[in-house]
Amino acid sequence: MSAQERIPPLIHQTWKDSDIPPEWQEWADSWRRYHPDWGYRLWTDADNRAFLQEHYPWFLPIYDGYPEAIMRADAIRYFLLDHFGGLYVDLDFECLQSVSGILDGRDLVLGCEPDVHTRLLLARQRGFDRIVGNAFIASRPGHPFWTHVHRQLVSAHKLPSTLDATGPFFLTRAVDSAPATDSIAVLGPEVLYPKVSPYATELFGPQEADYDSACAVHHWSDSWALDTSAPPRKSAGKRFPFWASQELQPLADGLLSLDTQRRRWASGAPAPTVSCLMVTKDRSATARRAITCFRNQTYQNLELVVVEDGTDDALEQYIRNLGDPRICYHRLPPEGRTLGELRNEAVDRATGPYVCQWDDDDLYDPERVETQMAAILALGTEACFLAREQLWWPDRRKLGVSCARVWEGSMVCATDRMPRYPAQRRGEDTPVAEEVVRTCRVVTVDAPQLYTYVCHGANTFNESHFAEHFAVATEIWAEPGAYAERLLAMAARLPIEPGDIAHAETGTTADRTSERKPGPTAVPATAPASERPLVLVLSPLKDAAAFLPDYLDRLRTLDYPREAISLGLLEGDSRDATPEMLQQVLPRLEAEYRRVTLVRRDYGLQLAGPRWEPGIQRRRRSVLAKVRNHLLSRALVDEEWVLWLDVDVTGYPADLVQRLLGARKDIVVPHCATAPGGPTYDLNTFVLHPRAGTLNWSQWLRDGILQPPRGFGRTYLDELRGQGLLRVDSVGGTTLLVRADLHREGLIFPSFPYQHLIETEGFAAMARDMGAACWAMPDLEVLHPHHAQAPAHSEAVPVS
Repeated sequence: MSAQERIPPLIHQTWKDSDIPPEWQEWADSWRRYHPDWGYRLWTDADNRAFLQEHYPWFLPIYDGYPEAIMRADAIRYFLLDHFGGLYVDLDFECLQSVSGILDGRDLVLGCEPDVHTRLLLARQRGFDRIVGNAFIASRPGHPFWTHVHRQLVSAHKLPSTLDATGPFFLTRAVDSAPATDSIAVLGPEVLYPKVSPYATELFGPQEADYDSACAVHHWSDSWALDTSAPPRKSAGKRFPFWASQELQPLADGLLSLDTQRRRWASGAPAPTVSCLMVTKDRSATARRAITCFRNQTYQNLELVVVEDGTDDALEQYIRNLGDPRICYHRLPPEGRTLGELRNEAVDRATGPYVCQWDDDDLYDPERVETQMAAILALGTEACFLAREQLWWPDRRKLGVSCARVWEGSMVCATDRMPRYPAQRRGEDTPVAEEVVRTCRVVTVDAPQLYTYVCHGANTFNESHFAEHFAVATEIWAEPGAYAERLLAMAARLPIEPGDIAHAETGTTADRTSERKPGPTAVPATAPASERPLVLVLSPLKDAAAFLPDYLDRLRTLDYPREAISLGLLEGDSRDATPEMLQQVLPRLEAEYRRVTLVRRDYGLQLAGPRWEPGIQRRRRSVLAKVRNHLLSRALVDEEWVLWLDVDVTGYPADLVQRLLGARKDIVVPHCATAPGGPTYDLNTFVLHPRAGTLNWSQWLRDGILQPPRGFGRTYLDELRGQGLLRVDSVGGTTLLVRADLHREGLIFPSFPYQHLIETEGFAAMARDMGAACWAMPDLEVLHPHHAQAPAHSEAVPVS
């Protein structure tokens, strides 16, 4: 049976419009050259939507709701092939010979990406032993696989990653879960994907490719394996928190819709020219990167004013070769001018009614200027700053999100309201920003992804300056896997070099191997017990007979050595068999663990009604604080860490202790959720909203402690999944790791209102006053369902 009887001779390709980029045109032509008798159709974005509107209108809400255009480009191929059949190939796929032979007698043909791609971080994290590429797909029309794929698209459409929602990872899972695979042919990489991606080559070295046996080759110019050259696409549906002020007096706050302002511009609203101002000196490498960020901006009316007073002409030559008329280069004689004086030179040479500081060593998201100008124009302000920025320290493999402040480098300001920079060699922009905020109508936008502040070793300020910023960061990605994945996500929009990504995964750069010794809390799973810090697990118990057997069984599932674990248990006020059960299991526990402390003390707490009633919270939590403090005083001896663990926690990973210790923080909590991927249970762990200080908290003050309703001024961990390690304003006690020395230095659980907070929330406030920060790991889950009957010595309550 011929291929034409099964898979029709029709080639599909897609692009946003009919103008294929010149660098891809030759590859697109290669398919028609080797298949002269086949039909060919280039589908534009407009064609794709019209096609769905006619044939698959039920999918349009999902299709239109995708946040990235690449998701729509991925998804449409699964519908075109279902309806028409034929061959879909990406524009960066080159045909080397006719593919009729590999399609002959087959209903559906796919190909695997190079085996080495399964060694990349994102693939390893998902446990793939193969990756089915979606850049080449051939199918007969109406193949039942596509019905399965369409259902999977609906299930996956809210996943944040394009790879998982519509791309190769999605397709790999769809093939693996297909109800019938007999008619699906998945070819090896030597047939369609002989070439390894540039990113994998950077990480693992050159890989041999046998083009003689290949029908086609994918050139990876716009792939998941890292493309830093293609201009990032606009994102849709962006809404950012903002607050506006006039001469330091609050005016308004809310959410800024970027799409709303885009529609105004599309309707003819003015978009004033913005002059981006770059002062540089003999830093061609970082300046080139900043220039790439400028050229990728989605805001159209821009100029870049470059002022350089160095001796190296490499940057001047680079700009001349670009031939971009929007970039105005000015070389000044090397007369030792201060940075402030040079910034004034740049302002004087600007032609736009707005200026934007554009430092030569930082990174800027493509939507930075567009977002800030949308805020200025929508709110009628004279200047805009970012409330927070991303922090990147490549040499230390750390990423973070800063605290909220006026970030000088993020300033966009009306030119006629710009003060003069003082003649200082550093810190010159701080007084300028302060005067703008003090004298102008200003909007501040909380969108840290728009600006990445980079520590590269040759900054104006030294490394201690960056260390201070990381010390008060609101989020941090420092664990190797989380850091590398975050950096990969950034690389989809920013000009980050493959070498930086390689360094993220392997800890090496192209010219240097960095030996990094783990800190005192970095505990490899294979380390001997003698090298692991001693941990004291503390659990208050009351009426815990229903939970105690499972609690002890779960402790035994931990793969942390028991000879490094001590136990401390306090039982009190129980009316069930808890005391007798504890006495029965005590000998076995003493034989299993390093040390066991069993304390019995009654506090006379018996609750007549639900334990979450507001009227009993001060008394209930005051007693629980006393229980914790008494247990701590009796059980803590020489351990380095204290792990508070509630008896009714029903699930956690075997490496819970290692992962908490691996955060390298003095106080850290996992995410206590009601079910895997479900809502947060422990609402005492939260992050305050950026504008929480402006809310009326006094209305929720009862019995001297704050008891606001869920969500009032607070964000919980179920809304922060995927954020890595982040700083929080409060912690719960269902599972809580504390460096023992903090307890020894006086950090306790207040049994009285401390800053209108009590118990674990008061503990977090006291820790802050002692100079210690609290951190959370939203993606490290422990489970605590809503039990019908739960011990009163359990910290989480359904109110914050």
